[in-house]
Amino acid sequence: MPTESSALAVDAGQTGIKLRLDSSAADARTFDFGGIRTDRPLLPQLAGVVVAVAEETETDFDVVSFGVSGLTPEQTRPDELLSALRPFRVREVRLTHDSIGAYLGALGDRRGVVVASGTGVVTLAVGASAVARVDGWGYLIGDAGSGYWIGRAALDAVMRAHDGRGPATALSGVADEEFDDIEAAYIDLQSDDGRVRRIARYAAVVGELAATDGVAAAIMIAAGRELAHSALTALRRVGEDSGTAAVRGIGGVFSSPELAHAFEAGVREGLPEADIRPGVAHPLDGVALLPSIGEDNPLLEHIAVAAAR
Repeated sequence: MPTESSALAVDAGQTGIKLRLDSSAADARTFDFGGIRTDRPLLPQLAGVVVAVAEETETDFDVVSFGVSGLTPEQTRPDELLSALRPFRVREVRLTHDSIGAYLGALGDRRGVVVASGTGVVTLAVGASAVARVDGWGYLIGDAGSGYWIGRAALDAVMRAHDGRGPATALSGVADEEFDDIEAAYIDLQSDDGRVRRIARYAAVVGELAATDGVAAAIMIAAGRELAHSALTALRRVGEDSGTAAVRGIGGVFSSPELAHAFEAGVREGLPEADIRPGVAHPLDGVALLPSIGEDNPLLEHIAVAAAR
């Protein structure tokens, strides 16, 4: 039988789901699972990883907080999660979009903007009384500057070089190592259920080659400019587009010097005195802060709560 009660934070993204168990009886523990499958119902996936951790650790949870990539209003049903987790004596569930967790992990309760770019991307700005989300619309119609966006641009450049429509690039050699027949690559990718993550993995290669390959560098610079545009847009929408606004960029794509420099340059074109610090937080830290959000914080209305009676 479970012997202790704890708080569980869940950061659920397309690439992976990370959980952190904070307990007064032991040091924090982390757990990793595969990413969210967008072709399957979301809430059972979220409940499933919590149940797995509860059974492994024999722990009940007082509060379970979720930051979820691509969360829609229709999926925002914390009462269903609370019901599914009732056997583990969960008293409260907090459910929100992963942009909230990313923001809190980077800036806490400060005003500013956070651009979180991994496989996908979402930008969130918080002002004195308003919250604005920019992008995060998925790989088909959005996510400009994300890992997928970069990977897709890389493969597009490879095919342009193959056809003679574009310049030669070292990215072609990388693609040749993966695909036996480059002209059949599109068939291979279209039939792969994991194609989004597979294409997004090219972002790391583009970042590595950007120092020596002009095509790769151009892709990373374009991604950085897209992310800067999203940051400035979000700040304008919440009335924080002046002075020394706090700007944070988190996620794997910011490890590229070319992208990071382009991002900073793009932001400074609109906000010369902005406080810009790429890559300084982990979204899981922010998800763990959801239960502590005060009533005067405009983020509170974007967090759905269900509590046991």
